[in-house]
Amino acid sequence: MKETAINCIKCKHFYVTWDTRFPNGCRAYGFKSAARPAITVKKSSGMACLKYEQKAIKA
Repeated sequence: MKETAINCIKCKHFYVTWDTRFPNGCRAYGFKSAARPAITVKKSSGMACLKYEQKAIKA
């Protein structure tokens, strides 16, 4: 069974930082990274991100 790739940009916990070395952040896990947070979580834990929540759709 193939896992669906998580798009951090669509997650409500994702944010862009001012740090040029670590421009991507995750509020749920509390870290910043050079890669997208979902990729960092997958590499470190071996599991897909469990805290992904889609952003509310703006009307």
